[in-house]
Amino acid sequence: MTYLVPLPVVMPLLGAALTLLLLGRPHAQRWVSLTVLTATVAVSAALLVQSSLHGPLVVEVGGWVAPLGIVLVADQLAALMLVVSAAVTLCVLVYSIGQGMADGHEETPLSVYHPTYLVLTAGVCNAFLSGDLFNLYVGFEILLVASYVLLTLGSTENRIRAGTTYVVVSLLSSVIFLIAIGLVYASTGTLNLAQLVERLDTLPDDLRLVLQGMLLLAFGIKAAVFPLSAWLPDSYPTAPAPVTAVFAGLLTKVGVYAIIRTETLLFPGGRTATLLLVTAVLTMVVGILGAVAQSDIKRLLSFTLISHIGYMLFGVGLTSSLGLSAAIFYVVHHITIQTTLFLAAGLVERRGGSTALDRLGGLARLSPLLAVLFFVPALNLAGIPPFSGFLGKLGLIQAGVDDGGVLAWILVAGGLITSLLTLYAIARVWNLAFWRTPHADMPADDDAEQAARTEGAVEPDRGGGGQPGAVLPKLMIAPTLALVVLGLVLTVVAGPLFDLSTDAADDLLRRTPYVDAVFPGGAP
Repeated sequence: MTYLVPLPVVMPLLGAALTLLLLGRPHAQRWVSLTVLTATVAVSAALLVQSSLHGPLVVEVGGWVAPLGIVLVADQLAALMLVVSAAVTLCVLVYSIGQGMADGHEETPLSVYHPTYLVLTAGVCNAFLSGDLFNLYVGFEILLVASYVLLTLGSTENRIRAGTTYVVVSLLSSVIFLIAIGLVYASTGTLNLAQLVERLDTLPDDLRLVLQGMLLLAFGIKAAVFPLSAWLPDSYPTAPAPVTAVFAGLLTKVGVYAIIRTETLLFPGGRTATLLLVTAVLTMVVGILGAVAQSDIKRLLSFTLISHIGYMLFGVGLTSSLGLSAAIFYVVHHITIQTTLFLAAGLVERRGGSTALDRLGGLARLSPLLAVLFFVPALNLAGIPPFSGFLGKLGLIQAGVDDGGVLAWILVAGGLITSLLTLYAIARVWNLAFWRTPHADMPADDDAEQAARTEGAVEPDRGGGGQPGAVLPKLMIAPTLALVVLGLVLTVVAGPLFDLSTDAADDLLRRTPYVDAVFPGGAP
């Protein structure tokens, strides 16, 4: 079933072209986007099953034989990332459609939204499937162009400023990545990942370390690793709620995926393990301290996003099968939960008129369903048993204890402290926004219906800012609820998911399944 491999990239690109031709016909655009992303979820699931049963699936694009041509490789790690990312993008699309319809913006919120969103999806899928460094770079650049358009929807001053910062930082990381690609090609004569496995091993250690460091720097910026993360809290919260959600769930994880792929496949041996572990603990602790200091829900969640990237680096830095499998499991968990929380924050903004904690209160009484939609993933993020967040952190802690090194024990302590502070930050949001007496600006339940009736008289924000007391649209609640349920499902199927993550980690550490799939007769 290798013919399925390019479809997660090709289908969104064709869908983007079709929705671009359908400008001014929002109803048709919506159906095209929904159909394409639903098909992408199905194809990604099929690839996960096939890669688990038969090993990595490889397609030589255009019929050009590797390493001359570009190859797309769907191993268990790539296929797992495809499934989760496709499911998340589909739910966020439904949410954005519901938001646009409720605000009176049939174009959700602009006609260019659908083609851009599908291009973003294609970029994510291309990055996961890339079998060479330059195609991975192309995937990142597709993400950059599409994400800038989505980040600046509405053209408000804050969004343009945040978008400019985002583009400058992203271009810097892209330049570093491109320089690293040039150096790798000059040193080895190839950019094919499977061929680099052998050729990089023949290089002097100092040169390999330089190449590894440059790639880590480029991917660290994209993954928002401390101290390369200052751009994120100022960029993401200004975007429309669905855009912020998909950015938080996916874009940083593409950077994490690139770190996992290159560190295990190209640079085994743990030469940068100490650097990764130190960076992991700093990312966890500094990020969560930033979250505790915030008085806005979106900014608070942005800092928790940075903080929990540290858990993933923790697993990668341990260079063990258990650590890597726990990191993969945690990536899957975090994509789902972080996206859910940002969607819930969008609902909070719509119901309460703001995400500033000093302007909110009593949401648990005003909207019990909204309280549940926030409360469940919040507990999951904090790592409360028996949720998947707890299981992922438990796996990482066990891997750290098994390692037994001083840095590993420091990471174990840092992970526990970060988890407790995450719980504190989430409890503070719950106390101020949901539990305490409603703020004076918050309308009572009796006023909600009137607010909804008069909503059409107010020019709605094209980014999705809500009016206090607005009735929550079903098309915004349904995808948020679906992701909450998905987070619970991850807990129920944690055993099989951990087994799958372990298989993926073992294949990554062995490297031979990947190389043999691309070059059955041996790398030239």
